[in-house]
Amino acid sequence: MSEERKMAPVGRLYGFLLIFLLCSIALVARAVNLQIVDTEYLQDQGEARYLRDIEVPSPRGNILDRNGEPLAVSTPVSSLGVNPRKLLEVPDGITRLADALGTDADALERRIAQRAKRGFVWVRRRLHPDVAQAVLDLQISGIDMRKEYRRFYPTGEVTAHLVGLTNIDDEGQEGLESAYDDWLSGEPGVKRVIRDAQNNIIEHVETVKEAVPGKDLRLTIDRRLQYLAYRELKRAVLEHGALSGSVVMIDVKTGEVLAMVNRPSFNPNSSEMENNGLRNRAITDVFEPGSVMKPVVVASALETGRWTPTTPIDASPGWISIGRFSAKDHRNYGPIDVTRLITKSSNVAAVKVARDLEMEHMWETYDRFGFGDVTGSGFPGESAGVMRSWRRWRPVERVTLSYGYGISVTALQLTQAFAAIADEGRLRSPTLVMGADNPPASVLDPKLARQVAGMLETVTGPEGTGKQARVPNYRVSGKTGTSRKSGKGGYQERRYIASFAGFAPSSDPRIAAVVMVNDPSEGKFYGGDVAAPLFSSVMSGALRLMNVPPDNYEGMVASTPATVEGGGQ
Repeated sequence: MSEERKMAPVGRLYGFLLIFLLCSIALVARAVNLQIVDTEYLQDQGEARYLRDIEVPSPRGNILDRNGEPLAVSTPVSSLGVNPRKLLEVPDGITRLADALGTDADALERRIAQRAKRGFVWVRRRLHPDVAQAVLDLQISGIDMRKEYRRFYPTGEVTAHLVGLTNIDDEGQEGLESAYDDWLSGEPGVKRVIRDAQNNIIEHVETVKEAVPGKDLRLTIDRRLQYLAYRELKRAVLEHGALSGSVVMIDVKTGEVLAMVNRPSFNPNSSEMENNGLRNRAITDVFEPGSVMKPVVVASALETGRWTPTTPIDASPGWISIGRFSAKDHRNYGPIDVTRLITKSSNVAAVKVARDLEMEHMWETYDRFGFGDVTGSGFPGESAGVMRSWRRWRPVERVTLSYGYGISVTALQLTQAFAAIADEGRLRSPTLVMGADNPPASVLDPKLARQVAGMLETVTGPEGTGKQARVPNYRVSGKTGTSRKSGKGGYQERRYIASFAGFAPSSDPRIAAVVMVNDPSEGKFYGGDVAAPLFSSVMSGALRLMNVPPDNYEGMVASTPATVEGGGQ
């Protein structure tokens, strides 16, 4: 064997050793580089795989009544989401999860499988605490339980139309929740956490941004009066078999809305709601008011100087022609005066007064009292009602307007107008939020306003159409109204809207209120028979709750139910 052949294996050995040495040196150098030079980079990479910034929900501001009582609050709840890919990898994971949720496993599996490419899918929001704990106890990979806030309404259907409600994401959808959503909504925070391979949070690292809670909203509503009005309205609607009804109460001196209720209503805490009960009828629905509008045409007549409370009017023979139609009284009142026009609610006398007025002046009076325009309450969806320009009036419209036809109003507009009469002609926009700037506007001479208020007090007197609106130990001023409902083909037979608008105590008015009952079907339909008793029960309770001193020390008592004569009733 030659010398060269002997040296070949030795050379190859040295070559392998050299390669091994060079690899070892490279590995050591890389280790030194990673452990010493690039330590921060590696930490960043590792944290990027397990360090996460997650949103911290913020509670929505509370909605409170004027006394600080809660009408809407936010409570923390748990919501369930999953990582579809990880959950599908767990044997019988979906079956166990479905059992804990009390839902169908096959349906849940289909839903998750259809979203398998997503990193996160909501399964159920706002879980009951017991259900949330049962899900967590499963310790299944891919489950992600997150904290959210749920809106709760302690007063339920009593304040539902006014307060409104939020959606699943806690965003205002109806009522004041919607109107003041920016004010009530908070700003979510951000916190940094470390998650394990199963996406569970194992460590809270730091707070990146603090969550800012929403601001509270304090309303002018008195929860006690709201309960009172809702209870009495519900009773009246059921008693008379009515389709719906509304009650609005306003503080005469400030324009603050003390109560606003409607039937039918809904429970904002429930997921099952009927569309028919969602809208705030006192603000969104309009109706022809009937005889409750007669004080406005009388006020317009007094402004001319040609009419006074004692100006005589001949209401004979109990009806009067107005074009192809005629206006009728309940009976022939014969010679009466302007005050008795209000007391007996004479349509014939109202027509004769209206015919003496210039159309522009009459329209301007109605306009000053806020009819045909929104009240400025700020409530979303408020209706302006319907009042055509006097330039477009036909002769018949001027006279029908005098007894409340040919014009459509909301219950809130009526309450605003009667509050202005009660406050010596000072009109204020109704306010729903405490602290709102609400300066009055003079719409009627104070002397004339007092005269109209004095006439309205006779309505609840011995000869008035509103005897049943009396409140024991208090003097009450107001006006009854009964209007026929219009539909396809004209006004409908035996379908009416009964209303009463007024204020008390008459000597120093504090509360103005309007009650409206839509389509009573149990026999009674006059405002004096249906709405006046409702007004009495609501006003009686409100005056006591507001600690308003009596002004009738002779101890007036409510009259027994009776059919009251009148024109428009």
